[in-house]
Amino acid sequence: MAALVLYFATFLALYLLTKHFLHKAQNLPPSPYPSLPIIGHLYLLKKPLYRTLSQISRRHGPILFFRFGSRPVLLISSPALVEQCLGGQNDVAFANRPRFLMGKLLGYNFTSMAWAPYGDLWRNLRRVASTELLSNHRLQALSGVRSDEVKSTIRRLAALNGEKSGNPDPVNMRTLLFELVLNSAMRTMAGKRYYGDESVADLEEARRFQGLTTEVTQVASWTFLADFVPSLRWVDRIGKKEEKLVDFQVRRDGFMQMLIDNCRNGEGGGGGCAVMSGGKKTMVEVLLALQEKEPEFYTDEVIKSLILVLLTGATETMTNTMEWALSLLLNHPNIMKKAQNEIDSKVGNERLIEESDISQLPYLCNVIKETLRMYPPLPVTLPHESSSEWCKVGGFNIPPRTTMLVNLWEIQNDPKVWGDPESFRPERFEGMGQAAGWKYLPFSAGRRKCPGEAMAVQMVGLAIGSLIQFFDWEKVGSGEELVDMTEGRAITLVKARPLEAKCRPRVNVADKLYSSIAEL
Repeated sequence: MAALVLYFATFLALYLLTKHFLHKAQNLPPSPYPSLPIIGHLYLLKKPLYRTLSQISRRHGPILFFRFGSRPVLLISSPALVEQCLGGQNDVAFANRPRFLMGKLLGYNFTSMAWAPYGDLWRNLRRVASTELLSNHRLQALSGVRSDEVKSTIRRLAALNGEKSGNPDPVNMRTLLFELVLNSAMRTMAGKRYYGDESVADLEEARRFQGLTTEVTQVASWTFLADFVPSLRWVDRIGKKEEKLVDFQVRRDGFMQMLIDNCRNGEGGGGGCAVMSGGKKTMVEVLLALQEKEPEFYTDEVIKSLILVLLTGATETMTNTMEWALSLLLNHPNIMKKAQNEIDSKVGNERLIEESDISQLPYLCNVIKETLRMYPPLPVTLPHESSSEWCKVGGFNIPPRTTMLVNLWEIQNDPKVWGDPESFRPERFEGMGQAAGWKYLPFSAGRRKCPGEAMAVQMVGLAIGSLIQFFDWEKVGSGEELVDMTEGRAITLVKARPLEAKCRPRVNVADKLYSSIAEL
C-alpha cells in the first residue's frame, strides 16, 4: 500500500510540474494552481459561479487560463481585456460558440441564433432578428401590446388592493412580473395571452405553455459537467438528465409548431395571430411571410428557433431586472420618491407614461441602468470560443478552440472600476452617456451582443415607471427590515427569494389615471 501511495504521489508531482513548465513555455495567461488530472480546475467552482470567478480573479488577476476538464477556458474580468476580445482585432476570433450539449439538444443541432457557429447561417439569422423582428420600426409598431399588458397588470393590482388602503395584502411580484413579460412577449410573437383571467382563450394550451416556461429554467444547467468531462455522459444520473432534456425539447418544439400552424391556417380559437389590431403583424406572421418568398431558408425549424431564442432571452432578462429594480427602490424610498416626482413633473397625472416618454425621464433611465450594473441579467456571458488559430490577449497566447467567459458581474461591481459599487446610486450615470464604455456591458458586447437590448430597456422602463406612477409601495414586514437581496444560484442573476410587496393607489394621482387603464 505504501508503495502504491508513493507511486501515485510521484506521478501527480511529475504531472503538475510538467503542466507548469509547459504552461510557461507556451506563454499562456496565469492559471490557478494546481490543475488536477481529468477534472482540471473544476474543483474550484462553486455556486453562484460569477462570485466564485470574481474571488479567483481578484486573487490572481483579470485574465486567467483554466482547464475545465478537457476544455481550455479563458476568463476575462476587466474592461480593457473585454475590448481586446470583443471589440478589437479579436472580435471575429471569439465570435464562435463551443459545441455544448445545450446547443445540440435545445439549439436545433447548433442551428439556432444563440448556438450557431460564426458564419453565413448565423449572419443571416442575426440579420433577420435585427431588421425584421427587433428593429426600431417593429418595436414601435408593437409598443401598444406592451402598453396594454402593463395596464392590465395595474388593473389586477388595483383590483386586489384598491379598497384596502388600511392594510393591503402582500403581492408576489415575481409571479406578476413574469406573467406581464410572458404575455407581452407571446402577444408580439404569436398573438397569444396565457396569463390573467380576462382573455385567455385556451386554458389547456395556456397550462402547457406555463409548464414549459417554468421547466426550461430547471434544465438549463443539467449538462454542464458532461460538456467538460465527456465521460460523465455515461454515468446513469447524467444520462437520464440528458434524456429528460431531449424529451423537453420534443415537447417544446411541438408546442411551437402548433403556434406556427395556427398562424399559418388562421386558427387559434380567437387567440391566434388575427388578434393583433391595426393590421400589425406578429413576429410569427412576419417570418411566415418571409417563408413564402424564401422557403428554402425560412423553414419551420428556423422560425421556431428564432422565436424560442427571443422568447427565452426576453423573459429571464426583463423579469429579473424588474424584480431587482423594484426591490432596490423599496430599500431606497428616497430614490423611489425622486423617480415619482420626475414622472409627475414631466408626464403629469392625467395619463400613464408611454414608451415614448422614457427618453425624457433621465432619472428613471438611470435607475434602470444602475439596476443592470449591480445585477446584470446574465452575470457571466454565454461562452464564446476562439477560432482554429492561436491569438493574443493581454500579451498572452491563447490556444485554438479555447472557451472564453466574460465575468460581467465582476467588471460592473469592481471597486477599481466603479466607486462604491455596492451602493445603489442612479446619480452615478448622470452625464455619463457613452462614457461608460466597456465597463458597463449588461447585454454583453461584440458580434454576439444581445439583439433585444432596446426592447428590454423600453419594457423595463415602461413597467417600473407605470408601477411607481400609479402606486405607492411598501415592504412586507417591519419598517426597519430591508427587502432580502440574497442572490440565487442559477445561471441567470435571479433573487433567491421572490419579492413580496404591498401597494396602494397613490392619493390624488390614481383617480386621474383610472381612465388610462380602462378595459382593453
